[in-house]
Amino acid sequence: MSRQRDFTEGHIGKSLFFFSAPIMLANLLQVSYQFIDSLWVGNLLGSNALGAVNVAGTVMFTILSFIIGINNTTLTVLSQQKGKGNEQGLASYLNAFVVTLTALAILMGTVGFVMAKPILLLLNTPEAMMGDAVLYLRMNALGIIFLIGYNFISTVMRAIGDSKTPLTFVAVAVGLNIVLDPLLISVFDLGVRGAALATVFSQGFSFIYGAVYILRKQLVPFRRPSIPLWAEVRLILHLGIPSGLQMAVISAGSAAIMSVVNGHGEAVVAGYSAAQRLDSLFLLPAHALSASVNSMAGQNMGVGKWERVKKIASFGIVYNAVIMFTFAFFIVFVADFGIRLFIQDPEAVHFGARYLTIIAFFYPFLGINFVLNGIVRSSGAMYQVLILNLISFWVLRYPLAQWFSHWFGEMGIGYGIGVSFLISSLIAFLYYRFGGWRHKRIFN
Repeated sequence: MSRQRDFTEGHIGKSLFFFSAPIMLANLLQVSYQFIDSLWVGNLLGSNALGAVNVAGTVMFTILSFIIGINNTTLTVLSQQKGKGNEQGLASYLNAFVVTLTALAILMGTVGFVMAKPILLLLNTPEAMMGDAVLYLRMNALGIIFLIGYNFISTVMRAIGDSKTPLTFVAVAVGLNIVLDPLLISVFDLGVRGAALATVFSQGFSFIYGAVYILRKQLVPFRRPSIPLWAEVRLILHLGIPSGLQMAVISAGSAAIMSVVNGHGEAVVAGYSAAQRLDSLFLLPAHALSASVNSMAGQNMGVGKWERVKKIASFGIVYNAVIMFTFAFFIVFVADFGIRLFIQDPEAVHFGARYLTIIAFFYPFLGINFVLNGIVRSSGAMYQVLILNLISFWVLRYPLAQWFSHWFGEMGIGYGIGVSFLISSLIAFLYYRFGGWRHKRIFN
């Protein structure tokens, strides 16, 4: 039985639930890369090594973000083609994405490797963490094509309505990482280098396995790569550049906030690093809902069913509110225990636990941003979402984190970021309600 879903028909709430659940699980498995790395690095190598991995990971995400943004464009382009029932268009644009992303992955991987230390210096990385941070960043830059590759395969499957098959690919990568992490870090005594090697090798194996699997099963209309039509490349760049810049804005904003954190000393860096690992887990439902509404709304926009698009947004916001407020109450009771999974330094644990309890009840507002931006993005209004993200990070989040930390000390970081979530969710809603994104057309 085919796992592909047609979202232009059927009950929206039920479809959203069953489509988003596998995405959330896949995201949970994927986040466990960093989670497992952090557990081993923090417990075996200490808080400085954990801070180094987190700082390098932030930079790596900044480098990856432009390509990932173009990758996310596949949800918009391919889901609309799927909604139209255009098999030839699906195959043609799939080829164009493969060629474009491969070239960009090679370019960005090279930049990440060569510029590792200068970038870390710009972020005021503590000297005690610099060596490990440079090493971790360079090794991950070399494996960027594997990370992009297997994420791209998963994105394609979701665009055509299949969120279950990607679970297999992610599970393979995580299983390998669980085995290789302690083996390379401790048994072979490779330290931070071992954590990076485990991640890169696991992602590479998963990418190859996923590509072979979908080709043999003929799950997508893929053909031997060829030079794409200029019209296809132009559309990909027209949507992909602002989409990539959206991700760059997000990740660069995260890096800027990391520079604020770095200014408060090693204990705050370590505590914030541990909190970010848990933060990434708690936000998984919001990310899953964003990807789900993007695909579902895209299919319906492809056939002009705008009333269903409105209902998809409504269900997404309700699901987000229920899940994220539940998580917020849960975090209050587990924050201290969760931080201690990664580090034991009392000062770092104190900051990390308090940061989580501060930020927890602002999560639902961030989730509203994810859901509504996913809807707007599915129309092809990439520049509009780029502006919303610029406001969210550079007009609100970074300045507020900096100002609040100046006024209230290191705990002000959490208050500033939380207030930015609240304000940006209101702005996102106002644009969704009154903006002109509904008039955007990417195909005649």
